[in-house]
Amino acid sequence: MAGLAADLVSRQVAVIAALGGKPSPQIVAAATRTIPIVFASNGDPVREGLVASLNRPGGNATGVTIFGTAAVAKRMQLLHEVAPQATVIGFLMNPTNPNGNSEMEAAQTAASSLGKELLVLRASSEGEIDAAFAIMVHRRDGALLGATDTFLFGRRNKIVSLAAHYQIPAIYYLPEFAEAGGLMAYGNRITDTYRQIGIYVGRILKGEKAADLPVVQATKFEFVINLKTAKALGITIPSGVMAIADNVIE
Repeated sequence: MAGLAADLVSRQVAVIAALGGKPSPQIVAAATRTIPIVFASNGDPVREGLVASLNRPGGNATGVTIFGTAAVAKRMQLLHEVAPQATVIGFLMNPTNPNGNSEMEAAQTAASSLGKELLVLRASSEGEIDAAFAIMVHRRDGALLGATDTFLFGRRNKIVSLAAHYQIPAIYYLPEFAEAGGLMAYGNRITDTYRQIGIYVGRILKGEKAADLPVVQATKFEFVINLKTAKALGITIPSGVMAIADNVIE
């Protein structure tokens, strides 16, 4: 990725869109202090050194940030409401993801507040996904919370299939998991994030400066329930949870 960033800088492009969260924005920021950067960040861009402040970025970078840890707590609460009998929550994460530990800590805090045990399941390969579910099988009354991660997203069919096979209620971060057969999904509307990035790129191409464009905090969320999966698991979704769903798959 550093080589790709260096190539774009050498071409003297007008603007660079650094997407996907860490480490893309950080690598591009290290490659240039002059070419405007529009990033998609999962976390605090001030703490990560990308901008001086959210309202006044001050440098050559701006963009959209998703404070993903807040969504983790909401997923945990939804999972608790749908599967209250679950005493152990498996947190499936990719240990190579730079944002993994912060989400894990948020999951731990949320689990403790609900009186549940958090079982951290680390997987960065197909075999480790199988091993993670093998561990979950031996913990009765368990449920699963999937972390935000592109590797896990790419293996969503496998993950959803294993959860169905072992009869494990689960919640994930993108609607595609529920569309693939997952029980629930709750997270930021990614399409809105990328639309805003496109708007900022356009404004910079028209002459505005990244330093003057405030970092946008993604605030729109989407909650999807798959009723087919709920019925297969023998779960009745509470009316209060159904009422807040943006999409119900029947």
